[in-house]
Amino acid sequence: MANKSLFSNRQNQFPRAEARNEAGGRAYKYEPKHALAQLAATGTFNGVFYANAQTQLDELRTLINQVDDNRFLAQLAVYARERACMKDMPAALLVTLSTRDTELLHRVFDRVVDNGRMLRTMFQMIRSGQFGRTGLSSSLQRAFQRWLNEASVGKLLSASIGNDPSLRDVLRLARPTPVDNARRALFGWLTDKELSKWAPATEADLPAQVQALMAYRGAETEQEQAAIVEGLSVRWDLLADAAKGPLVWRAIARQMGPQALRMNLNTLLRHDVFKDYALIDEVANRLVDKEAIRRSRQFPYQFLAAYLNASDQIPHKITKALHEAAEIACGNVPELSGPVVIGLDTSGSMASSVTGWQHRSSYSKMRCVDVAALFAAAILRRNPDSVVIPFDTRAYNVRIDPADSILSLSERLAKYGGGGTDCSIPLREANVRLGQRAFAGCVLVSDNESWVGTGRHGSTGVMTAWQTFVQNQRRLGVTDPKLVCIDIQPYGSSQAPERDDILNIGGFSDAVFNVVTSFLSNSASRFVAEVESITV
Repeated sequence: MANKSLFSNRQNQFPRAEARNEAGGRAYKYEPKHALAQLAATGTFNGVFYANAQTQLDELRTLINQVDDNRFLAQLAVYARERACMKDMPAALLVTLSTRDTELLHRVFDRVVDNGRMLRTMFQMIRSGQFGRTGLSSSLQRAFQRWLNEASVGKLLSASIGNDPSLRDVLRLARPTPVDNARRALFGWLTDKELSKWAPATEADLPAQVQALMAYRGAETEQEQAAIVEGLSVRWDLLADAAKGPLVWRAIARQMGPQALRMNLNTLLRHDVFKDYALIDEVANRLVDKEAIRRSRQFPYQFLAAYLNASDQIPHKITKALHEAAEIACGNVPELSGPVVIGLDTSGSMASSVTGWQHRSSYSKMRCVDVAALFAAAILRRNPDSVVIPFDTRAYNVRIDPADSILSLSERLAKYGGGGTDCSIPLREANVRLGQRAFAGCVLVSDNESWVGTGRHGSTGVMTAWQTFVQNQRRLGVTDPKLVCIDIQPYGSSQAPERDDILNIGGFSDAVFNVVTSFLSNSASRFVAEVESITV
């Protein structure tokens, strides 16, 4: 007979981890489509703890070459933009698609390029030559021309904010043929052409918004400017430099959307906006506008960032509104099929910026651990019988009130840990300390860079602990426990392989919750399947 210890059926429970993650630990490598989806939902082309910007770009191009499915690329570009709320990755996928399937490019172009910043980002990537072209092909030029002619005046004015590339650069290369004199005059104004070159358009053909903006910039008094702002619907950035005083800034604040308000609370404070008590109520109400929050695609963690960075002098009503807005931005986090163990990675690598860094002064102050804690808090709020276990190479015993606000919960949870990473800890803790409690499964929120400890028969520590968890839960009457690994960084491996009882999903938008809920409810919906469900 063959060696029974070597060829035991028990080894089937512990799939061998043939890969190594960026931290050097055992891991399971994602299939190309899954790896590409993971990168698209979390990558920012900035430096992260275990990878730099160039590494992400190289990995993206490698994975794209491995995925010979143009429809999937189109679906992923739309998913990354519409559901994962990313910026650079969907633009990169769209540029790649322009070299592989122009029909699909045109079908998804407007869904991905939904504002001027996305148009300029895509233009920048094309000019860089990193994706196989350095200029606009005839097909791309048609797509750009269509966007420029059909975009609203407000969208074009918003697109004019920023340089390198500027909207002027885009217009000069795309060379759209204006549909009428109003658009001809607008293009002339945006590109700083001499008035004589606008012909047959004249300055009188400029849209009302542009004429009002010109009048605002030329106004001589604070009162004149404030009166113009009240009837002017443009981005606040176009007004800030010329604002003559607090009266104007208060008028600007009334025009801001919830995203602009959230990002500029300290700016408004410096310009004495909150000395107007009526405006305090108005700003607070605008921050919690449900439809505006969903329309602007703000991540829950962005409200946490605003809350943590807000000056102590910001009025209490406004900081309270940030708490309420974060609850809204988390979406309708559903009730799961039962309580779960929530493993919250608080290791050292989780202290890095969630969107990476470009250089010392350019990075988000929001750390991976802040986002992970927010996820954990959101799940706990809707499923209060669940248990949160912060961990690094040990478990941290926490006592928290699920009824507390999401921002307060996440702020407290993010303060634990800072050491190495052992992603098996929450499962081992559940098996020992919580061994008599029934759970529908376990949700791990991590960067998946476990490197401390190993599992049996060449598996990871997570898989060894998971098999014990499954056996214990079945003993308690849970017939089909599930493991969900939420990865919030753009790496290409996991601590548990994809299979019927295990889901790996990446991203930090509330779209992740929909996939998690379906999976825990025994739906076949998975990360790649969710992407492939996009209609293009």
